[in-house]
Amino acid sequence: MRTDTTTTRSAAGIAAVRNLGVLAHVDAGKTTVTERILYLTGTTHKRGEVHTGTTVTDFDSQERDRGITIFAAAVSCAWAGHRINLIDTPGHVDFADEVERCLRVLDGAVAVFDAVAGVEPQSESVWRQAERHGVPRIAFVNKLDRPGADLDAAVASIRARLHPHPLAVQLPIGTEDAFTGVVDLVHHRALTWDDDGTLTQGPVPAHLADRAADRRRALDEAVAELDPLALEEYCTHGALSPATLTAALRRLTRSGKAVVVLGGSAYRNRGIEPLLDAAVAYLPSPLDAAPAPSADPDARRGADPRQPLTALAFKVTAAPTGRLTYLRLYTGTLRKGDTVLDTATGRPERIARILRVMADRHTETDHALAGDIVAVIGPRTARVGATLCDPDHPVLLEAPVSAEPVVTVAVEARRAADTDKLTAALARLTEEDPSLRLATDPDTGQRTLSGLGELHLEVAVEKVRRDTGVEAVVGRPRVALREALLQGVTGFTHRHAKQDGGAGQFAHLVLDLAPADDGFTFTSTVTGGRVPREYVQAVEAGCRDALTEGPLGGHPVTGLAVTLTDGATHPKDSSELAFRTAARLGLREALRACRLHLLEPLAEVTVTVPEDTLGTVLGDLAARRATVQTTTTDHAGHSGTARVRALVPLAELFGYAGRLRSRTQGRGTFTTRPAGYAPAPASGPVPASGQVSAG
Repeated sequence: MRTDTTTTRSAAGIAAVRNLGVLAHVDAGKTTVTERILYLTGTTHKRGEVHTGTTVTDFDSQERDRGITIFAAAVSCAWAGHRINLIDTPGHVDFADEVERCLRVLDGAVAVFDAVAGVEPQSESVWRQAERHGVPRIAFVNKLDRPGADLDAAVASIRARLHPHPLAVQLPIGTEDAFTGVVDLVHHRALTWDDDGTLTQGPVPAHLADRAADRRRALDEAVAELDPLALEEYCTHGALSPATLTAALRRLTRSGKAVVVLGGSAYRNRGIEPLLDAAVAYLPSPLDAAPAPSADPDARRGADPRQPLTALAFKVTAAPTGRLTYLRLYTGTLRKGDTVLDTATGRPERIARILRVMADRHTETDHALAGDIVAVIGPRTARVGATLCDPDHPVLLEAPVSAEPVVTVAVEARRAADTDKLTAALARLTEEDPSLRLATDPDTGQRTLSGLGELHLEVAVEKVRRDTGVEAVVGRPRVALREALLQGVTGFTHRHAKQDGGAGQFAHLVLDLAPADDGFTFTSTVTGGRVPREYVQAVEAGCRDALTEGPLGGHPVTGLAVTLTDGATHPKDSSELAFRTAARLGLREALRACRLHLLEPLAEVTVTVPEDTLGTVLGDLAARRATVQTTTTDHAGHSGTARVRALVPLAELFGYAGRLRSRTQGRGTFTTRPAGYAPAPASGPVPASGQVSAG
């Protein structure tokens, strides 16, 4: 990799870059916010609308047909001397893994909330995802022009469910349909918009002057309590200057101690300019963001274009221009024609083209710097999560972790002649989306596709049909069951001895098995060196190998604690391989001596329906084995609505969308999110055999 004076001079521009995601629950207005940002920054010259299928970011035909975001789309725009790289992420729970991969490479995020609904289930899920990645956020309460909209109630829901310190920096001017603007509490001014979306600045309206002054005092007090530098000025002067308040809000946002909250109506073009100002003022640049997660200390460098190249592939797509690999550059400079190293595979990859991305449109450039998000053409085998770096300075970044699939369907080509074509198309899909898994059922020989939900799989199969013309026959969905311990065993012995010429294999193990709350834990209480440390590690690895198939039906095993209590070795025939094999075979035998039961996945479902259909909907949920947690009613607007929150077995939700529509005359909606596992009612525990040793 080369460096030059151009790169050195360009380092100063990294401070003016913002790599941001737009996060929200489905239908909160996230894509509309993105479209208005593109329009106001002059990136587009026409306002795109979700309902007419004219948005820039929802460019896929399925997105336009369904009216939801399915695939994360990257766009770029300029505002106030800054370059903002935006990623519009999906809001539906079935595509949460796409959000996870994007958050891995973002420095900040704008969380969009519905002013009527406040924090919704998927709002909370994406918020927690951003929290896990340490991504600073600001909040935008959208749809303040809707009946029942309430900024204060939305802020209260954020405080109750997401963050203890949401700081509203605006006061709405007008309510519901009469909403025309906001009072900027930081700079004590009114921002209003006419019907064409033209912004006018002016003094605070007289009827809001007292409320605005009270809100500003409360904001100063809240910030002073959280920020020591602001506290010093507050104690001296009894108030904070706009400059001090802005600097304190920036520190609080970037540290995660507080969340700045703004409001508006994206559809009516109100509130977007101050949102952009806040994104630039409060959210971090690549220079401010934490180094890329990695166990390699050489990878923990700041965003310096003079350092060796380090980049992470977070998205891979097949496009008419070729195979596109989306990269976030953390350090160094990438130029067209460079050869980079894929650290995971050890393969060199040549960068043929570098593209600036605008959703499905691309502009070619000859180089990219640390902090950039670009797409490249050239790498043939790089997968999502791959680290591409300078071949002379290899490093490995922490890859995004894909969620485990919960729904599986059998997929076959309608015409036998299309079987190979379908298999190849599905394999390409799993490259683009690692949360999709392709396998062959060992019992039936059928090709199966697994994913995160019914819609996830439906979209995948439809994408194959639209892209390749292959018609697929899809079987009834099956959920991913788990097997868990009810009663374990103690002192289970297993001796592995194998001799077939030359060095043999020998390992002797004594295991205790007990139920655990979740997952798998392994401990060793062996003393006196009867099992050397390196063999203990092999035993743990072998146990993990055995967990992939349980004795009830070949489902993964969870909720298990294994303790290695004793063992023996052979001076010549013992090895790590022997102990790993012994642990795998021994644990499988031990599980057959235990009592187990099946677990099925649950979903937390939030159903919103007209109040007059509530009884019918509750009856249908009961028939689906739902456990109702809360039922609330809302009489805002012309007719009352009811909201039901319940835990429902995922298997019972297949086809629920159509049933809900028919029972509510098309007026009911529902959302889901994963809620763990619970015992499946039809599963009977496997009785202990009474045999505690095997050999």
